[in-house]
Amino acid sequence: MIYITGDTHGDFSRFSVEAFPEQKNMTKDDYVIICGDFGGVWSDDERDEETLDSLAQLPFTILFVAGNHENYDALVSYPVDVWNGGKVQFIRPNVIHLMRGQVYNIAGKTFFAMGGAASHDISDGILEPDDPDFEVKYWMLRRSRAMFRVNHFSWWKEEMPSDLEYEEARQTLDAYNWKVNYIITHCGPNSVIDILSRGFYDHDRLTDFLETVLQKTEYDQWFFGHYHDNRQIGQHILLYEQIIPLEWGEANA
Repeated sequence: MIYITGDTHGDFSRFSVEAFPEQKNMTKDDYVIICGDFGGVWSDDERDEETLDSLAQLPFTILFVAGNHENYDALVSYPVDVWNGGKVQFIRPNVIHLMRGQVYNIAGKTFFAMGGAASHDISDGILEPDDPDFEVKYWMLRRSRAMFRVNHFSWWKEEMPSDLEYEEARQTLDAYNWKVNYIITHCGPNSVIDILSRGFYDHDRLTDFLETVLQKTEYDQWFFGHYHDNRQIGQHILLYEQIIPLEWGEANA
C-alpha cells in the first residue's frame, strides 16, 4: 500500500491510529509519502531523537522529499545511500529522505522526486545571527509581526536546489526518457500554481524547472504540498492534512 500526504512540519499526529486507522493493515513494506516540510529533523537535539524514535515504531515506512522548512545543517549530517534505484538518506530504517533529482522504483512504479521550494514568509528579510545588532533587529521585527527568518536557525539557502541537483535531475530524467509514473515535489510548476493562486504566487528557478518537467515528461500523477490546501488540478494533486491512497489519485485522474 502507498499513501500520500502533505506538509507535516514536525507534527505527526495525523499518523495516530485514530486519525489513520488504515495502518492497522500496513507493514514496513507499505509507504506513506510526505510531500515536503517533513520537519522531523529540525531542532538537531534530543527532541528530534524522541520524535524520530516514535516514528520508527510506526508499522509503515515514511518517505519524504525535503521542503523549505527543514534544518538542512542537520539533514546533511545523515549519510547518503542508494535505495530502490535512487539516492536516499536513512533518518531511521523506516524514515527515508528521497533526495532531489532521483527516480525510485517502488512496487513496480517509478517515482521522480524533486524536493525544495522558495519560502514565502521572508518578505521582511533574513537575519544573520552574528550581526552585532541581531537582538535589536530581531525584537523589532517580532514586535511588528514582520515576516522574517533567521539564517541557520529557521531558514537555509539549501531550501532551493543547487546547480548540481538540477543537472542530476535532468540526467536522471534523460535516463528514463522523461517518462515516469509519478512525480513527488514540494512546490508546483508554474502553470499549476498560476491556477491555484490566480497568478498571485511568484515564479522562481525551481517552479520554472518544474514547468519544464511538466512539459517534457510523460507521467500519470503529480503530488505536491507547500501551499497548505487540498486541491486537484487535472493530474496534479495538492495535499496538506489529507492522507490519500495512491489509487485514489489514479481513480480521480
